[in-house]
Amino acid sequence: MDLLNTLVDKGLRRERPTRQEALAVLATSDDDLLDVVAAAGKVRRHWFGRRVKLNYLVNLKSGLCPEDCSYCSQRLGSQAGILKYTWLKPDQASDAAAAGVAGGAKRVCLVASGRGPTDRDVDRVSETIRTIKEKNEGVEVCACLGLLSDGQAERLREAGADAYNHNLNTSEATYGEITTTHTYADRVDTVEKAHAAGLSACSGLIAGMGESDEDLVDVVYSLRELDPDSVPVNFLIPVEGTPLAKEWNLTPQRCLRILAMVRFVCPDVEVRIAGGREVHLRTMQPLALHLANSIFLGDYLTTEGQAGKADLEMIADAGFEVEGTDQVTLPEHRTAGGCHDGGGCGSDESGGVCGSASASRGDEPRTDLVAVRRRGAGTDLAPNA
Repeated sequence: MDLLNTLVDKGLRRERPTRQEALAVLATSDDDLLDVVAAAGKVRRHWFGRRVKLNYLVNLKSGLCPEDCSYCSQRLGSQAGILKYTWLKPDQASDAAAAGVAGGAKRVCLVASGRGPTDRDVDRVSETIRTIKEKNEGVEVCACLGLLSDGQAERLREAGADAYNHNLNTSEATYGEITTTHTYADRVDTVEKAHAAGLSACSGLIAGMGESDEDLVDVVYSLRELDPDSVPVNFLIPVEGTPLAKEWNLTPQRCLRILAMVRFVCPDVEVRIAGGREVHLRTMQPLALHLANSIFLGDYLTTEGQAGKADLEMIADAGFEVEGTDQVTLPEHRTAGGCHDGGGCGSDESGGVCGSASASRGDEPRTDLVAVRRRGAGTDLAPNA
């Protein structure tokens, strides 16, 4: 297929595809799916080999959020029966992180619900970062605390944070349809603050909220312009008690096409399969490793993932290897700082609506695959790692 040959050539040169080419990836048929995966896999292996980076989430503060993000079970007014607790103490968070590190995680992601941290919250998280770093040599720490005020990113960096996550989630044109308590521009500003402070920026998207192909391409192109080092691709987990609980729009094939499109547009960044892979990719998860070079190990913030042992077996069975703490994730040209000029490195939880393929097959929503997290951080039960 000429399209795929062109996209592979561009990916190996870090050249940006055209919007038409990115849209064409999303429009490919199921008959062409393995060809799409194979082509994007060539780009993935060129920049990242067969390494898979493992990341582990620690939910520092669960629920009770004043923001109204429609996709989130922790949102204002959520009726989801999730765990709700206030800030974990540094030792509690460190113990939770240690479980993930023992399971092979190279990066620990510290997440707290809320609009953004107060200065006291930054002090608290800074102490947690220092505690984790003291007890786990070589581990990376990423903070995800919401919208940042001036100076807060610098303080997190001084405490030892390596990265900061703040997702764009969807296109600027449709952002107001999923959240009204803050703006798309607010999110862009926080990613830019992280960059300016010397933190590795992490920003991604959520697919499956009823967006069009154009929306998906828009947000991925916006991410490329922001030039984060890592791009998490979340597939909406429709949790009962949230406004998007009925949005079962994704098929495994659709998810693979989305991941392939992200890889072609952002060829040399850490593409991470994030929330929802077990729910929507299901038995097709191993194929996704040919597209993404990073996954979360174990559970998510408020829902359960598959067993950590199963994650490790899947990686090995698919012919990949877990990336070690002594290995550098990103290609040398990115770690040298040459790609953070704002131009993008590829030079840097649809109309169709993406549910159309699922509806045509008569697939039933797999609500049985959504389980609220009842173990790990904030409980007395052992975590899944």
